[in-house]
Formats: sequence, C-alpha cells, structure tokens
Amino acid sequence: MNSSEQESQGPAHCGSKPKKIAFGIAPLGIISIGVVPMGIVSIGIVPMGVVSLGVVAMGVVNASIVGMGIFSAGITTMGLKVWSPEGTVLEKNLDTSDASLKNIYAYPTRVKAEQEAKKLGCLGVHKMGKLWMPCATHRSSP
Repeated sequence: MNSSEQESQGPAHCGSKPKKIAFGIAPLGIISIGVVPMGIVSIGIVPMGVVSLGVVAMGVVNASIVGMGIFSAGITTMGLKVWSPEGTVLEKNLDTSDASLKNIYAYPTRVKAEQEAKKLGCLGVHKMGKLWMPCATHRSSP
C-alpha cells in the first residue's frame, strides 16, 4: 500500500491532512462526526470546530449541553453571546420588581456582603467570582 492509499483509508489525525468528511474517534475533517471530532463543522460527544453540535462543544458557534464559544446555546454556556435556560431565568429575575426574586445574595463589595451577613445572622463573607457573598462558606449562605 502506498502513502496515498494509506492517507485515503487511514484515520485523519493531528498532523495529517483533514478529510472532506470524517467519521470515528477523533476524526479530523471539514465535516467531522464522532467522539472528539475536529473540523469546520463538528458533530459528536466533544466537538471542536467553527460550528459544533454535541455534548461538550467548543467553537465559534455551538449548541450543546456545555458550550464554550462566541455564540453558545445550551444548558451551561460560556461565550460572548449565550442562551441557556438558567441565564434566561436569571435575567428575568433581575428585571422584575418582585423583591423575593432579587435575593441573589452576591454583592460587588466585601463591605456590603459583611452588612448582609449581619442581617442574616451568619459570620464572615466569601468570594464568588468577582462578587462577595455573606457567610463564611457557600453552604451557610441563604
């Protein structure tokens, strides 16, 4: 078997030329379908591509359970523009005038979190990302 036959029959992988359409485990192609597919359009378990559809997708545009990209849609998404059911609920809660829905208990300053901790009857504060939350641990937070 010569090298051109091996290229057309063997799997495409890092360092090899991508196929037009690739299937399998870690397929590399323009269109890739499989487990950990890599390509321009990727569909699979952990797709990585410009357009990714799958369980944990990474790419410019993706739809998945966990998505990371510029435009992401899914349950847990990270990106410049995201859509997820949790994000939508949070946005609605912040826009409503119902005070009970605004009890997020995260504050931009440590001082404000300490004031809220006193009101809630717990001790200390803890950091959550860029925000501060009342109580020494998350479990003791409301």
